Formats: sequence, C-alpha cells, structure tokens
Amino acid sequence: MLSLYDTRNRRVERIVPEGSRSLRMYTCGPTVYRSAHVGNLRSYLLADLIRRVSERQRVRVVACRNITDVGHLVDDTEIDPSGEDKVLAQARAEGRSVLEVARFYEDAFVADTTALNIRPPEHSPRASETIDLMIEMIAKLIEKGHAYAVPDGSVFFDAASFPSYGEISGNRLDQLRPGHRIEAVDSRKRFHADWALWKPSEQGLTWETPWGRGFPGWHIECSAMSLRFLGEHIDLHTGGIDLRFPHHEDERAQSDATAGHEVVRHWVHGEHLLFDGRKMSKSTGNVVLLKDVADAGLDPLAVRLALLEHRHRQQMNLTWDTLRAADKTLRRWRGQVAEWSESPSGPMPADRVSRIEAAFDDDLDTPLALRLLRELERDASISPGSRFEAFLHLDQILALDLSLDIGRTVRPKPLPEGAAELLERRSRAREAKDWAASDGLRDELAALGVKVTDTPEGQTWS
Repeated sequence: MLSLYDTRNRRVERIVPEGSRSLRMYTCGPTVYRSAHVGNLRSYLLADLIRRVSERQRVRVVACRNITDVGHLVDDTEIDPSGEDKVLAQARAEGRSVLEVARFYEDAFVADTTALNIRPPEHSPRASETIDLMIEMIAKLIEKGHAYAVPDGSVFFDAASFPSYGEISGNRLDQLRPGHRIEAVDSRKRFHADWALWKPSEQGLTWETPWGRGFPGWHIECSAMSLRFLGEHIDLHTGGIDLRFPHHEDERAQSDATAGHEVVRHWVHGEHLLFDGRKMSKSTGNVVLLKDVADAGLDPLAVRLALLEHRHRQQMNLTWDTLRAADKTLRRWRGQVAEWSESPSGPMPADRVSRIEAAFDDDLDTPLALRLLRELERDASISPGSRFEAFLHLDQILALDLSLDIGRTVRPKPLPEGAAELLERRSRAREAKDWAASDGLRDELAALGVKVTDTPEGQTWS
C-alpha cells in the first residue's frame, strides 16, 4: 500500500490504515486572482498521483479542494499580515468586479488541471459561498476559549491556547518573534503570534457577523471547509511546502481546537519548483503558464511527464530543454504503443509491472518508476503485445494519454517546394534507365530533406 513522508511526524508512513478501503484527502486550492503557473500546478499533480495510486489499490478516495476567492491578503508572509485582499486588488487593476475576476481565474485553473489530466475532486467549495460555516466555527472557538473578539470587529485565535502549535513546521510559539516588517506588536492581540480569524472591512466582499462587517482570515477558510466536507477525521492533507507555516499550522490549530482532537492524520507537502534555476516570479520574468507550453508547440502533458521525473519532495529545476525532451519522450511512447497495438495481445510482464507499482507505493518514487518503464520499452525479449498491455495499465497512474495515437492515420509531411517535380523527373529517368541522372536527382531530393527508396513497384519517399 502507499506510503508517504509525513511532514508532521518526520517519517514515511502508510497512508491508508490497515484494513481500510477509503481515503479522505483535502488539498489547499488556488487563490483565484491570477493564472496558476506550472509551479503551482505541481502541488495539484501530487494530490492526483496519490489518488490514482490509491484507486489502483481499490481504495475509495473522497477528495476536497477549495477555491479561495476571498480572504487571502496581498502579503500573507507574516504571522498576521495586514493589507488588501488579493482578489480585490486584482479586480481593481483589471477594472472588473471581484466575482468576475474570481470566476475567470477559477475557470482558467479548471482548464489547466483538466489539460494535465488531474482528476476533479468530489468537493470544490468556494470560500465566498461557505462564509456561514466560518462564522459558526469562529463563534465555537470563542465559546471554547480559543479565540477572542476586540472592539474594532476583529477576532483573533489565541495561539497560547493550543500548546502543540508548531509540530508541522517546527516553529514553536516560544521561539516565534514578530515579523520583520511589523514595526510594533499589534496592541489588539494578547500575543504577537495570534492570527486573525475575522477582519473588519467595508470594501469588496464582506459579510455581517456578531462582531461587525468584514471578511474571514485565509486560514479559517480551509478549516471550515475541510471539516464540513470531509468530517472531523481526515486521512491526508496535501499542499505546497510554502504552506507549512503559517497556513497549515494555523489550520491545524483551528480544526483541532474546534473538534477537540487531532483532525488530520497525515500532512504531505510538495517541494518548490524552480524555472531556469530561479523561483518563478513576475520580477524575474520567468513565470511559465501551461498556455505558454502549448503556444511553444508542446503537449501540455509534457509538463506532467517532466514533473514526474523528480520526486515530489525534491526541489526541481524545470527548463525549456526539459520540457522539449519530455514532449519528445511522450510522442515516442504514444507511437510505440500505437505500433505495439498492431501485434497480438500478451500478458503483462508481472514482475516488471510489480516493480514499477512498488516504486509508486514507496513515497511516490516516480523517477524510479519512469526508469523502469524505459527499460521495459527497450526490452525486445518481451513481446510487443505484452509491453502494450503494461504501458496502458500503468498509464492509469501516469495519465499521459499513451493510447492517443492508436488507430490514427499518420499524415505524411508535405513535400518541400520543387520536390514533386524532381520526383517526377527521377521517375522518368529510371524508366529511361538513365541511372546517372536518377542518382543525381536522388541527391538533390536528399538536400531538400526527402529520402527516396527504390522498390520493385517503383520509388517511394519520406
């Protein structure tokens, strides 16, 4: 069964409990104020792989991935940042309403994940449509003594009320200091590490509450939605490594304080993706969207294959050369599968397939799985029909559409300008047994990139 590295427990652990046939998984979804770049999409590929591997083992997966369309501030790098909502800021920049911007980028995100064959989750709640859940949860935290309201309408979580804070990231409360961009500790807070559950505001998307009009803090959203759609016992929570602190620490504290017990059994994180050796950002000009990959003439699934070349826990440096190489491999595999499909079917090589599946089970060792797959591709001792069955079986996890070229008629590339006339002249030269002219015309055609082959039925070209 599948084992993954648990960030909180600092070890590789079996994810599905012994005897269980179900998995409840929550993934932190996108903040829909811009298009997701390929680094963002790596986190969602991680969740998709976990799901596909688990389902191949006949485990029923119930997945929830939220949509953050309110509450995520422009600067969320501090423990309790202050500032403007990201979606609101983008709406102002684009001259559109907040909901128009949110729905536009949500649709773009869904299109990108679909292009990468990332399966849609059972639940995709929007933060803006589940505010009642958050208000109810905040009220419960206040009642239990884990949160407090202040006169301006803010509500803060009392970090000191949750002694095990920091188990995911290692950032313990007694070691935390105010953020380097905060000049003075917020006087409204009991402790500088407390964070906002509700923020007062009259701008953008706001709601009335017992504490005043405003909007939720980013962290409370995931707690409320995960508890509502997956319940108080969640097997697995995934996300990018940058979410360990403070987002996942705050989320864990809120959820556990509400439920009265540990809600999430396992926390699994994917590492950063670099492009050309640098973190993707507007300032460095190296943000790559899936659309950019398609515009470059590459199959979007080349991104999926390229990301599989590295383990999810490894920082990865993606380049255009890497993507072009992945695209070439993808097209070769599809061609091979189409070719093998013309041969009689044969049983899968059980030992080879088992080793590849074991690599997936071992903390998603996708680089090893791909190396073993390449060995299988080259092993002529295994019949084409057997390799065909193995590749299609494993593609249920790889999700690279390896059957795409089966039955397709390959259209020859058009002849270069002038080549048709040279072929006609060469055909007449051969009929006249003018071998010198025939050879000369063959060389001219070769210079144009046309290879001529003579057969008993006449000349053919490619």
